[in-house]
Amino acid sequence: MSVVIHEVAHGYSAYLLGDNTARLSGRLTLNPIKHLDPFGSVILPLLLIISNAGFVIGWARPVPYNPMNLRKGRSGNMIVAISGILANLMIAIIFGLLMRFAPVLGISSVAFYKISSIIVLTNLVLALFNLIPIPPLDGSKVLFSFLPIKYRNIEMFLERWGVFFLLFFIIFLWSKVAPIIYIAFSLITGISL
Repeated sequence: MSVVIHEVAHGYSAYLLGDNTARLSGRLTLNPIKHLDPFGSVILPLLLIISNAGFVIGWARPVPYNPMNLRKGRSGNMIVAISGILANLMIAIIFGLLMRFAPVLGISSVAFYKISSIIVLTNLVLALFNLIPIPPLDGSKVLFSFLPIKYRNIEMFLERWGVFFLLFFIIFLWSKVAPIIYIAFSLITGISL
């Protein structure tokens, strides 16, 4: 559901900025079936689980939007891109604060802490991962909205070869960035992993 909320946030932001593409395609819904990507949501995660890869990745079908319809031009692209990341951060903060104040609220269920921990961790991973400024991730759209038009060739180069750069990042650099997630988890929940 966190990925679905992430995608709906993109579509809803675009809708608020004047683009009806997501609404007209029926994608402004929390119904997960509308957001399933056959390979990214089902086949790849299952293959990774069955093969005991030690990690699971996946994605939802991106919500379509037309940047030409956005009222704020290039900054509209940035708003649409950052909205998914902010949605994941909000989910992490809400569940993290529930964990932090659970004793005050009279919640002591182990199941509550386990489920909430998974939700917080998942959303922090989604937010941080999507901040990476490599296409097709949202961070690249944020970066490109700040780049002057004269650097459009850099944007086109990264969009063309972004998947390879992203694989390199995941394999060699993600472990260097991941500790940020543990620090954020502790700050939000008051519990260290």
